[in-house]
Amino acid sequence: MGVGRELLINAAVLALHLIRNLTVVKTAVRPQTRSMKFNTALSVAGAILLNIAGSLCQLDVCGRAPLNNKIVGGVDAKAGAWPWQVSIQTPSFGHFCGGSLINKDWVLSAAHCFTDVIASNIVMYFGRHSQLGLNPNETYRTASRIIVHPKYNLIKFDSDIALVQLSSSVTFSDYIRPVCLAAAGSVFGGCTESWITGWGLLKSEGEPANILQEVQVPVVSDNDCYNAFAALTTITSNMICAGLINVGGKHSCQGDSGGPVVSRNSSLWIQSGIVSFGASPCDNPKYPSVFARVSQFQDWITSNIGSNPPGFVEYHNNGFRSSLNLLLFLMSLTFSVIPFTFSLYLSS
Repeated sequence: MGVGRELLINAAVLALHLIRNLTVVKTAVRPQTRSMKFNTALSVAGAILLNIAGSLCQLDVCGRAPLNNKIVGGVDAKAGAWPWQVSIQTPSFGHFCGGSLINKDWVLSAAHCFTDVIASNIVMYFGRHSQLGLNPNETYRTASRIIVHPKYNLIKFDSDIALVQLSSSVTFSDYIRPVCLAAAGSVFGGCTESWITGWGLLKSEGEPANILQEVQVPVVSDNDCYNAFAALTTITSNMICAGLINVGGKHSCQGDSGGPVVSRNSSLWIQSGIVSFGASPCDNPKYPSVFARVSQFQDWITSNIGSNPPGFVEYHNNGFRSSLNLLLFLMSLTFSVIPFTFSLYLSS
């Protein structure tokens, strides 16, 4: 059974349990008719649906990947599947970090990518699929400015975020588009489905990827991530974690740094994090990958970009996939399983 399906079943069972308990408590305080009990149950179920659904924002440009039908342990991505993915390079070293296009003039990346690099040496490739082959849908820009977060901590990797301004604007296409960013207040609960993309090492001590890689991983809860790294470093509120603890094989690795981790909300892809760090070796199954939490830096991003700010979307998922499909599923559950369960309860 898939993780998502198992979580949905558990959520449904939990909802039924909570609603039944609520009804029993109310009955003990004030006698209710069977009709009143039934209406109370449906009212509570409706409130649960509204809370889980979250906000489904629609923006004009960001977060749409027309060529997307749906790293370590990853698979080759299709050309154009992740149109905001950026390859950040220098002429002497080649690809060294990833990034994400957030509007026509700016790229979001990790601060640690630029500790020893100056803007005039940076070349950024957009619409790239292969590092060695031809990329007919590609364009490139140099960097005119790098802005590293003033509170970036080189030792703890806190506030590991940077902005890179392009030398000139890029033109959007099916292969080159900006990603939406998680707005302040967004919640990516444990087990939220996420995707990491990049050209990093395919395995520890291995070779970097030629074709852009994609890997699906669940968000790791704050407590689980904090506990996993307790003996190594401090996980702060500016960080978010994802990966398969005690399973391994699906992680970010060297060369993926600065790249995006995204989750889908209806038709939009929203960037929750920026690849920051992990344990060594990078496919160590005891530790998830750690990312800078984008939603913590909305004010900093907008204040530095000024005009034409990126699209921010508030994402809410308290541990279950918050999407239109889930909403429809839970609605059908409310008007089928829950009434049936309570008809048995009321007749008992």
